[in-house]
Amino acid sequence: MSGITLVTGATGFLGSHLLSLLRDRRPLRVLTRAATPELAESGAEIVEGSLLDPEVLDESLRGVSHVYHAAGLVSRDPRAAAEMYRVHVDGTRLLIERAREAGVERILLVSTSGTIAVTEGEEVSDESSPYRTETVRRFPYYLSKIFQEKLALRMAAEGGPEVVVVNPSLLLGPGDHRQSSTEDVLRFLRGQIPFVPPGGISFVDARDAAAGAILAMEKGRPSRRYLLTAANWTMADFFRRLARITGMRGPALRVPAQVARLSARWLAPELGPSVEMSRLFWYCDPSRARAELAWEPRDPIETLEDTVADLRTRHFGAPPPRPRPRSHLEALVARALERDLESEIEVRETPARAASRPRRRR
Repeated sequence: MSGITLVTGATGFLGSHLLSLLRDRRPLRVLTRAATPELAESGAEIVEGSLLDPEVLDESLRGVSHVYHAAGLVSRDPRAAAEMYRVHVDGTRLLIERAREAGVERILLVSTSGTIAVTEGEEVSDESSPYRTETVRRFPYYLSKIFQEKLALRMAAEGGPEVVVVNPSLLLGPGDHRQSSTEDVLRFLRGQIPFVPPGGISFVDARDAAAGAILAMEKGRPSRRYLLTAANWTMADFFRRLARITGMRGPALRVPAQVARLSARWLAPELGPSVEMSRLFWYCDPSRARAELAWEPRDPIETLEDTVADLRTRHFGAPPPRPRPRSHLEALVARALERDLESEIEVRETPARAASRPRRRR
């Protein structure tokens, strides 16, 4: 992989883990709305500005060969629908147009499993499943991500650059400073889950999803999607395991979907979108990522333990947990990046060696 690697969304949950894995192994540039101390410490070149500004994009893409496009707006608020469409669809269209002009070779798009892996029954979806447009029509985040995916893949087919898509399920693990994904675990710790919803959850560690994005960039096939998940559990199983990890009593009341919806409006109106989503089943099959990318996530119990420990440290004053050793997947990604860097150095040095070799007289 030659040239600069651009990362959008580097301050987000997945993006921050992605940057951590890439740092010191690539010439890196990040596009961000506002620089942070963490970005400054990463050693990456920082471009501040909007994804929707053509001049900012041109500056960001100069000399870039590969783009990790992880920028996005995560919200369950229907009032944010127009802004999510602007960021996910209009922003992606402009990025690909400008990347084409700049000669970018490949874009890794971070999408979500919720574009295809959400059903009314306990169905396990894979990459051949259809877009679930009708199922998610009440959830503007997922609807905008469907439009984003379709647009990116169509533009790739119409003239490039290459696009590879990763579709991670719900992101858990440490480092979700905005509570964009771990909000419901925090509610559990605060005793704010009034009942057990009837649906099923699928989740993956954000650190493993970031590693999957790198493997997809390095090894993924063009215009291919890769579902990334570590567990498919009923909501009852999810809360039972959380109760065991935390030592807290979980919700005991189980209610049908219709009752859950009405109860949420009465007991906790702010839970309405979450309850509506939790009556569905978000199960997905990561077999393609395992087979083609050698992607293997960590034990989901470890992810839950680390999520709880991180939230307790940041919200309840608990001492920071001891760092875990590097996971198998993180080690695999490190080796892949090192091999790629060595190959790039070899390619650059070969012409120089050839030029310095003495010519034989005839």
